[in-house]
Amino acid sequence: MSPGARGRPRPGVGVAVPAARLGPGTGKRGFASPGSAGGPVTGDPVHPPVTGATRPSGAGAPRRGPQPVRGEGEDRPRVLVLRALGLGDLLAGVPALRALRRAYPRHELVLATPADLAPVAAATGAVDRVLPAAEPGRAVPRTLDWTGPPPDVAVDLHGNGPPSHRLLARLHPAKLIAFAHPETPEVDGPPWYAEEHERERWCRLLRAYGIPADPADLRLPPPDAPSPAPGAVVLHPGAGAPSRRWPVDRYAAVAEALSARGHRVVVTGGADEADLVARLAKLADLPDTDVFGGGLPHDRLSALVTDAHAVVSGDTGIAHLAVAHATPSVTLFGPVPPSRWGPPPHPRHRALWHPGPDGDPHGHETDPALLRITPDAVLRALDALDTSDAPEEGP
Repeated sequence: MSPGARGRPRPGVGVAVPAARLGPGTGKRGFASPGSAGGPVTGDPVHPPVTGATRPSGAGAPRRGPQPVRGEGEDRPRVLVLRALGLGDLLAGVPALRALRRAYPRHELVLATPADLAPVAAATGAVDRVLPAAEPGRAVPRTLDWTGPPPDVAVDLHGNGPPSHRLLARLHPAKLIAFAHPETPEVDGPPWYAEEHERERWCRLLRAYGIPADPADLRLPPPDAPSPAPGAVVLHPGAGAPSRRWPVDRYAAVAEALSARGHRVVVTGGADEADLVARLAKLADLPDTDVFGGGLPHDRLSALVTDAHAVVSGDTGIAHLAVAHATPSVTLFGPVPPSRWGPPPHPRHRALWHPGPDGDPHGHETDPALLRITPDAVLRALDALDTSDAPEEGP
């Protein structure tokens, strides 16, 4: 068996049709169609772009890449959004960004986030400019290089504590949207719930301020770049911390089993994960042409994920990218449960998780819950994915 490129049709803008669960059997891609595995099945809506004379390319539509804020000479009112975190965090915040775009169609929407995420911000269709901002260890930036008049609206999508509140308050925005905290009583936002799913959290914040927001509005348009490995199964062994990294030898076992079935298997990794990727490639005896270490540029990574047969990873950015591009995925969770960071319930996605006490998502040792996941469990989850070539009817 030699699975080909996905080539599946993309849903039209505005489509919101429930997805049906398929019965047992063999899917077109060589994995079995969904059976009893997985949770409830729902269809997520895909929202149309904002239209109007003042904004011809709104939420959900491709836009030109945002640039760093210039500040001086701007005559449009501005909304400043703080989310200076990683790829997965930005993708989880897409529904909130699009809600802000719709709420403030005449404003310039400026996103304070790491500069290397500018292409992702552009793909959301919601962001006009990126204000480069980042600190090591996911900390709140100490300052923002904001120039010109104060923002009309500042939105804290970074956290719930005083550091991010005060960072934005120092810019003297006319309005500050943020969660409540005892140490910043001047902020009149809603309460923070630690157990809430990340996409819903930020949508609830906006709804508390009268801004409608839908956590299902998370799709990205397909990239223009061609995939470097169409139809491959993508394995991504890395994550932001060792506690969220499944052992490399287990990824290798999955790779060997998939290769034996006739699937092309490729490996990806971040800029600082070259050794991890190389070790997996060696254990699985993968050719150099199927090894993408060192951090692919966003357009190539996005194209690789978009046209992948499936993506297997831990709880990290590429899992969110698979969801954003409607690519079948298996995500391995631990130490944080999928109820807070997992994919939408759909037969296209499987989240593997052994319930137990929460661990440290930034810890230095693989979390025990993650270690309870076996290669056989991953292979069974892949067999249960909806990977058919039929036109999509869901998220």
